Amino acid sequence: MISVETLEYLSITWRDAFDIALVTFLFYQVMIVIRGTRAVSSIYGLLLLIAVFAFSEYFGFYTLHWILQQFLGSFFLVVVILFQDDIRRGLSNMGARSFFKKVEVADSFLDEIVGAAMNMGKRRVGALIVLEHHVPLGDVVQRGVVIDSAVSKELLVTIFQVKTPLHDGAVILRRGRIAAAGCILPLAVGEQDRPEYGTRHRAGIGITEQTDAVAVVVSEERGDVTVAVNGRLTSNLDRTRLKRVLRNLLGR
Repeated sequence: MISVETLEYLSITWRDAFDIALVTFLFYQVMIVIRGTRAVSSIYGLLLLIAVFAFSEYFGFYTLHWILQQFLGSFFLVVVILFQDDIRRGLSNMGARSFFKKVEVADSFLDEIVGAAMNMGKRRVGALIVLEHHVPLGDVVQRGVVIDSAVSKELLVTIFQVKTPLHDGAVILRRGRIAAAGCILPLAVGEQDRPEYGTRHRAGIGITEQTDAVAVVVSEERGDVTVAVNGRLTSNLDRTRLKRVLRNLLGR
């Protein structure tokens, strides 16, 4: 027969339920941030080390056990070193995102971007257009040439003409306006072995790996239009699909 003390010990209060729900939510958010990134491989490697650590202790491999004990002794420091980029990106996304604000994107704004991308793709003009989302891109804007102009198809096409001084960099769109052009973006580090991806594609992947921005890339060689988000590419987009993808990513 279960005693009263045991029942009181096993009872779950609302604080316990809230604590469990909060931890579950945090773990879920962490999995969302690292899903599809290199951090997943690092986690597998860390779990393998922990398994070897337990194995060495059980079978009495004292030297191996001592080495792993010194390494895993500063577990939180190891985690910060291994996942510093993912932690920074996750904290930036959490700090910049508002759970109570809905982003509205006008169809006319999307039409100008889509029209410019399709126009340049048809004429094989390379382009890289980055749309700021929740995480501010002020540091990237400062490294470019500030424009602060309304978004128009004609202006975007003009910026990326081969003979213009700003055609090699990226255009940053923020708050529905062209903030800057000729901006230098961080390159993705894991795409060097894929010859179909040029510098523009690597830059589009790089900025979306570090922020929640959306990048539209027009290939100079093939003329196809690609969207980069969260370090992933969606390729071969026509006018209708490009507008639908941008609307879904940026909100209505």
